[in-house]
Amino acid sequence: MLFNFVTNVSAMSVPTQEVTATSRHYVDRLFDPDPQKVLQGVIDMKNAVIGNNKQKANLIVLGAVPRLLYLLQQSSSSLELRTECAVVLGSLAMGTENNIKSLVDCHIIPALLQGLLCPDLIFIEACLRCLRTVFVSPVTPVQLLYTDPTVIPHLMSLLSRSQRTQEYITQIFSHCCKTPEHQTVLFNHGAIQNIAPLLTSPSYKVRMQALKCFSVLAYENTQVSMTLVNVLVDGELLSQVFVRMMQRDQPIEMQLTAAKCLTYMCRAGAIRTDDSCIVLKLDHDLKHAHELRQAAFKLYASLGSNDEDIRKKITETENMMDRIVSGLSESSIKVRLAAVRCLHSLSRSVQQLRTSFHDHAVWKPLMKLLQNAPDEVLVMASSTLCNLLLEFSPSKEPILESGVIELLCSLTQSDSPALRVNGIWALMNMAFQADQKVKVEIVRCLGTEQLFRLLSDPDTNVLMKTLGLLRNLLSTRPHIDQIMSSHGKQIMQAVTLILEAEHNIEVKEQTLCILANIADGNTAKELIMTNDDMLHKIKYYMGHSNVKLQLAATFCVSNLIWNEEDGSQERQDKLREMGFVDILHKLTQASDSTLSDRAKTAMQQYLA
Repeated sequence: MLFNFVTNVSAMSVPTQEVTATSRHYVDRLFDPDPQKVLQGVIDMKNAVIGNNKQKANLIVLGAVPRLLYLLQQSSSSLELRTECAVVLGSLAMGTENNIKSLVDCHIIPALLQGLLCPDLIFIEACLRCLRTVFVSPVTPVQLLYTDPTVIPHLMSLLSRSQRTQEYITQIFSHCCKTPEHQTVLFNHGAIQNIAPLLTSPSYKVRMQALKCFSVLAYENTQVSMTLVNVLVDGELLSQVFVRMMQRDQPIEMQLTAAKCLTYMCRAGAIRTDDSCIVLKLDHDLKHAHELRQAAFKLYASLGSNDEDIRKKITETENMMDRIVSGLSESSIKVRLAAVRCLHSLSRSVQQLRTSFHDHAVWKPLMKLLQNAPDEVLVMASSTLCNLLLEFSPSKEPILESGVIELLCSLTQSDSPALRVNGIWALMNMAFQADQKVKVEIVRCLGTEQLFRLLSDPDTNVLMKTLGLLRNLLSTRPHIDQIMSSHGKQIMQAVTLILEAEHNIEVKEQTLCILANIADGNTAKELIMTNDDMLHKIKYYMGHSNVKLQLAATFCVSNLIWNEEDGSQERQDKLREMGFVDILHKLTQASDSTLSDRAKTAMQQYLA
């Protein structure tokens, strides 16, 4: 026996599903004592499972696979029956990944490899087609191809049998060549000599699979690359064959794969980078490849911009995150921009920030990209960074430790409003629920002058994000008191200027919320209580026509007069004298329930 595999098959354990009587009937027929009826049963089963995943799953649950494998391996089975069994198994393999797992668990791979010893070509092709389907699945352990050392040479010997054997075997090789060890095994068993002639096959599928084989064999492999450079195909150097396959009249997939082969050979030193036969063509096709990658990244960015399910599908596509990350360091600026756009689109997903972005340490190449890039790339990269700095992102901590604060503070000084917004926005996200050390570092690095310059920025978005930063810095009492003790005078001055100037409702609401935070501090609230001008402003906004401003101002008063804090009685008395109680009483009758409830809560402090 050529292959030393364990071929006994045990029953499978798979999830219970609805099992139809029809499905059971198909399986029962496999056990009929009449061989002709068994054959007809397998043929009927073949017709029933085509394109029907539910039927496939039912048959697997009912134990069809062990019986089919048994019939396939029996020398007493007719060749036609064995072939039909291989076809049905191939069809079952084209279902879900769970189907593939079930087939692999039933030892389908050794059974099919054993079948390749049969001299009948049609049976061999059926076994190879099924093996191809199983091996191209990401859930199949590729190492199973290399378990027995006699398998690879036998597959090599079958390459000459037909175009179908050539297509299936080369496809199996290209999918199962994942490591330098795999490359060595295939190389030592004559992969180059056996596969090279297939590059001139009349079948496009054979040519394409052969080309893919060479791309995985040559990848970061000097030995293979150095051998390839001397190979002749019909009297023509292999490198020239690759150049011909890169011509614009060839399908794009072929052009790009041939370009890969030449690139790997160049990197290995097998072809000089200035070789006149390829340099112009590589330049031309590299540009074409860049355009294709740029278009692909743009498309993914657009698809994922507003749809969580699509974002999930993009990140779950095999090697997609690796491709996007590598795109961030492409030589082409347009590809880098498209890749970071794609990343930005995906970063809108909470789930992806917690999983794919963390698993691939996306923040590292992103930070590198931010060091030295044109403004258009900087804008998109910093916008993505804002999302990576959100509270629930696991990337936030390592980004903080990488010294990002200085970089973001420098962005806030940019002439570009978009970069100023992103710089301050990222700092705002960073300051949310941060510890005191981070907040102090932000204030130190940004500097009070720059902070207050941003508070008078002509761009409303910059102003809003700066107010958001200030609001996040001034949260939790010890932080509020610490920052206000150092910068209270300037902050109160900035708040006054904003409340007096012509600004929209959102700006003034955010400013009043900052004031409410200050009013929550133990010592910081005195900066409001000793500032009669500020108290009059709060009183004015409590009577404003806009509910949002009334609510924010009422929050501020509520924090100032809270009973459980030292000095509350004196503060209550002062505000009563200034007419605040009358306004609060009026607001308890407000039509907006949130506002009336907040006013009632404040009034209770006077009644307690």
